[in-house]
Amino acid sequence: MKEKIAASWDDILEFLRTEYNIKKVSYETWLQNLKFKDVDGNKIIIVVDDEDAFSNISFIQNKYGTFIKNAIAEVLSLDSLPEIEIIAETAQPSKKPVPEIKNSSNYSSDFILVPDYTFDNFVVSRSNSMVHAAALKVAEAPGEIYNPLYIYGDPGLGKTHLMHAIAHFILDNSPNLKVMYVTSEKFTNEIVDSIRQGNVSPSDVRDKYRNVDILLIDDIQFIIGKTRTQEEFFYTFNYLTEARKQIVISSDKPPRDFADLDERFRSRFESGLIVDITTPDFETKMAILKKKLEMRQYETGMNIEISDECLAYIADNINTNIRSLEGALTKVIALANLNHKAINMELVEYALKDMIFPNQRRVITPEFIIDVVAEHFDITAEDILSDKRDNRIAFPRQIAMYLSKRYTMRNNNEIAKVFRRDHSTVIHGINSIEEKIKVNPDVENKVDIITKKLNIK
Repeated sequence: MKEKIAASWDDILEFLRTEYNIKKVSYETWLQNLKFKDVDGNKIIIVVDDEDAFSNISFIQNKYGTFIKNAIAEVLSLDSLPEIEIIAETAQPSKKPVPEIKNSSNYSSDFILVPDYTFDNFVVSRSNSMVHAAALKVAEAPGEIYNPLYIYGDPGLGKTHLMHAIAHFILDNSPNLKVMYVTSEKFTNEIVDSIRQGNVSPSDVRDKYRNVDILLIDDIQFIIGKTRTQEEFFYTFNYLTEARKQIVISSDKPPRDFADLDERFRSRFESGLIVDITTPDFETKMAILKKKLEMRQYETGMNIEISDECLAYIADNINTNIRSLEGALTKVIALANLNHKAINMELVEYALKDMIFPNQRRVITPEFIIDVVAEHFDITAEDILSDKRDNRIAFPRQIAMYLSKRYTMRNNNEIAKVFRRDHSTVIHGINSIEEKIKVNPDVENKVDIITKKLNIK
């Protein structure tokens, strides 16, 4: 029996791959490196000799165990399914390597590139095929074609993903080139600080951004209308394009739709390639959900079973953007894990009851403002509502109070109830932000950016 299994092992794996239509990436990740080791009574011992799969043995056993048993039984013509046990080849498996942070010698930014934001992980469809092709072309030949590349579309559709993908591709394939990714908020704050503090001149900031081969600037709409920041960016833009350095810009709308955009900028933005990303269709959303689910299983080693019916419900009802789509999937999985329940339609409907707003316009509420402010400052809504008093939480909390007073119909007592505080605390928070806006351009800029993120019509 042992010799027969050993001689047939390659055939067993091939039967496993073809008979059950296992995708290439799944096969190469989980199954390709399985090796037959021994027979112990009625149990077949299989080993994993790939260190990336060591910590995921239980996942392989749970997800593919039945398939493996069936493949062995079919290839060897057995009358019944055998027992199997999957073990590690070594006693102390290596840990899965942490994604590499790009070397500062050729990646210059305060932002760490998201490891998963690569071209391989970007789901291409009719709504984004042109922008994907353009981004890939720029990554392959920076500064030679489509310069600048201007990508626009609603929030959460993949603009930042593509910008990070360009950076990853260039750093991996052209390590001699220097790449910088920056948000327009960061760029604006550096200009504001140089003017206010006086310890760094605007020309020094300008030189910092000139010393790159590829500049990727996200959410350019947040500098439109800020005269001094626009001027500094104009100098940088001219210098880089004249030196045939690549510029990639993202925005929420095309240049022609900015009423207060200087004509010099409009003409320069339009001198390159302008491409848009639109809301994905149902088929694309399904493909994205399946891709995200596969990545989640790989990262966690969890066996996550979600039917196509449940995925279709998410795709049908989450119509805003890809970020919301991913958030919905995360919420469903978290609810199932916390309650130790299988994922079915009842659980999915319950998990998403607060996220689904079919054909309804977004109503600006204090709760919505809290969510947007929390996301902007990279904290949680619960942090804002908590008793934490350190400035990292207190400052965003006061901004949320200020915006709630300004953009909702709630009075101070009603706002206080939402924030779990008394009305005097709310009044103090609102007054504090009003005073800071008058004297601190940095605070004014932050409030302006968050207001734009609220998308108030």
